[in-house]
Amino acid sequence: MASSALGVILAVLASLIITANALVAIALLRLIQKSGSKGLYFVLNLAIADAMVGFTVVGLVMDEFSEPFDPPQTFCILRMAFVTTSSAASILSLILVACDRHLAIRKPFHYFQLVTGLRVGVRLVGLWLVAAIIGFLPVLTPCFQKVSMHGKCSFFGVFHPTYMLTVFCVGFFPALFLFIYLYCDMLKIASVHVQHIQEVEHAGLAGGCPPSHTTSDMKAMRTVAVLIGCFTLSWLPFFIASIVQTVCTDCFPYKVIENYLWLLGLCNSLLNPLLYSYWQKDVRLQLSQLTAGVKRRVLLHLGCRFPGRGTKSLPTVSCLRLQD
Repeated sequence: MASSALGVILAVLASLIITANALVAIALLRLIQKSGSKGLYFVLNLAIADAMVGFTVVGLVMDEFSEPFDPPQTFCILRMAFVTTSSAASILSLILVACDRHLAIRKPFHYFQLVTGLRVGVRLVGLWLVAAIIGFLPVLTPCFQKVSMHGKCSFFGVFHPTYMLTVFCVGFFPALFLFIYLYCDMLKIASVHVQHIQEVEHAGLAGGCPPSHTTSDMKAMRTVAVLIGCFTLSWLPFFIASIVQTVCTDCFPYKVIENYLWLLGLCNSLLNPLLYSYWQKDVRLQLSQLTAGVKRRVLLHLGCRFPGRGTKSLPTVSCLRLQD
C-alpha cells in the first residue's frame, strides 16, 4: 500500500515537472528568437535539465508499480546514474544562471561582449560533461558500487557510502557556498548603485529620471535569491540526512530519506520553472501569448469565427450556440 502511494506521488510529480518545464522551455525559445539574448540559454538549459529529472523519475514510477521487482545490479546502477546526472545538471544550471545574473550586474556595459554564443555553448557542453562524470562515476569506478543489493533501485542500494559522501561534500556544499557568495556580491553592487543614485539626486542632477539600472539589478537579485532559497530548502534536508546516514548507518532510517526527503529535493525541479515564470515578466508574457494562441486554435477548430480588422464582419456562431 505504501509502495503504491509513493508510486502515485512520483507519477504526479513527474507529470507536473515535465509539463511545467516543457511550457517554460517553449516560452524561452520564443523569447530567444525575439530578443536574441544569449543569457537565456542558461535558463533554457535549466528547464531541459529539470524536464530530464521528470523523465528519469518516470522509470522509478514503473518500479514502484512492478511487484515483485528485483532488477539486476547493473540495471539499477545505470538507472540511478541517469537520475544523478539529470539532478546534477539541474544544480549546475542554477549556478550558471546565478553567474550570468552576477556578470550582468557587475559588468553591465561589457555583458553582451562577454556573453557570446561560443562561450555560452562551451559552458553548456562543459556543464553536461561534468554532470555526466558525476552521475556515471560509479559506473566507471566499481569501488563506488555496493557489492550486492536487494530490492528496488535506490541511491543507498547501489552506491557506496564513499561515493555519496564525496558527491555531497564536493558537489552540493561548494555550490551552496557559491550561491551565497554571488548573492552577497550582487547585494553589495546594488547597494553601491543605490548610493550613487542618491548622491546624484542630492546634487540635483537626476532630472526626475527613474533608476532603471538599479531596478533591473534588484529584479535580478530577487530572482537569484528566490532560486537559491528554494534550492536550499529543497535539497539541504536530503543532503544533511544522507551524510548522517553515510557516516552512521543506524542513526537515521534511509527509507525516510529516499521516500520523503528525496521527494522534497525533486520538487525543486518543479519550483524552478514556476518561480522563474512568475518573477520574469517576459516569460509570463510569452506563456500568456502561447495560451491565447492555443485557445484561439481550439475555438477555431470548434467553429467559432473571429472577424478581422478592416474586413466586413460576418455573422458569427458562438460556442454556446454550437453546444445547444
